Amino acid sequence: MSDTRMRPRGGRVPIARHGRLTAPNPAAAVVKFLAVAICVVLVSAVSVVAIAVGRVSNFRQIDLGDNPANVPSIGAYSGAVNLLLVGSDTREGQKGHYGTDPGSTLNDVNILLHVSEDHSKATVISFPRDLYVDEPVCKNQATGGLVPAQTGVKINSILHTGGVACVRDTVAKLTGLKIPFLAMITFDGVVQMSNAVGGVEVCVAAPINDDYTELHLSKGVHTLKGADALKFLRTRHGVGDGSDLTRISSQQVFLSSLVRKLKAGSTLTDVTKLYGIATAAAHSMTLSTSLANIETMVSIARAVAPVDLDKVVFVQYPTLLQGGGVVPNTVSAAILMNAVAKDKTLRLSKPNAADAKGSVVERSSKAGTSATSSPSPTPKVTKKSGSTVTLPSGVLGQTAAQKSCSVGNDLGTR
Repeated sequence: MSDTRMRPRGGRVPIARHGRLTAPNPAAAVVKFLAVAICVVLVSAVSVVAIAVGRVSNFRQIDLGDNPANVPSIGAYSGAVNLLLVGSDTREGQKGHYGTDPGSTLNDVNILLHVSEDHSKATVISFPRDLYVDEPVCKNQATGGLVPAQTGVKINSILHTGGVACVRDTVAKLTGLKIPFLAMITFDGVVQMSNAVGGVEVCVAAPINDDYTELHLSKGVHTLKGADALKFLRTRHGVGDGSDLTRISSQQVFLSSLVRKLKAGSTLTDVTKLYGIATAAAHSMTLSTSLANIETMVSIARAVAPVDLDKVVFVQYPTLLQGGGVVPNTVSAAILMNAVAKDKTLRLSKPNAADAKGSVVERSSKAGTSATSSPSPTPKVTKKSGSTVTLPSGVLGQTAAQKSCSVGNDLGTR
């Protein structure tokens, strides 16, 4: 999502941990909303949701050309699930006002949901929007032509130059995972889906003041929905050090709270809310043909339903600063992706103090000592014990069970 102004007046410039992004898009919540809406909500009331989705099943679709076969219509999806969630900054067809139209279509949000083969754990990986990646040869779905391979391009430019299928192919190449399911969503969906779930409770450890998004929140707990939820997910200048990396951590505050609400609250049995989520999904997303049917969604949802909150792990893809962006931290990324591919249980380490700026653990929470850590000390080397892998401290994240608070600032004030 783009800032409504280019720079704050008065000489105050946000701290930059990497280059300024072309078109900020905080809709990470949007894509994770999708993961929850499809993979958590659908499971808990299969018959009700099937009816609801069936009544609004006019999904926009894109054919990735590799649809999985033999998806069961009733039972849980067999095996591991990999689903890429893409958030677009397009203004086309949007009813809300989201600042100046950048004149491009960028995939500023790219999140990969992995469900283990035994359906006991789930990992949600956020890829920074200005991550330099290598794009393989891929097919442009709009033109039908081939997009040549490129090296060292920012990941958020690929939707504009190659289309969403190229985004999928790029993430598959980067992670080494086959990704048969894809969903793309736009800004209006954040508002619609936050309303559909009745709002999300977020904790703010220090006041957030961001004139760019017009978000001003005092220290404490707030229930956000509609435009306010969008502003919270959108703010970059108002949290952490003003970078996209700390914004990802802040967004995980919202997302972990959302998952807890949907797993524990009345949303799962409220027909009106379920129908609202289904309607918002149908009106806000473009789905791969592999995903755009009730049977597949219900099947995937049934696969995710058994996952405990402490086994739902949100992580940032590990990176290092370089020039106007970030590049993969190849050592940490290899450890993370190898553990994910082998369905290991992920254990987060205590992060370096310089990196953990976007969120902190809620004081009343017993889930851990840091929003981006487990209770264990930082290991000098990666520890592997049976099916558990302790990740390097540079792999930031939290579990859905951890109650965390966003750390605000006033970098976005003028």
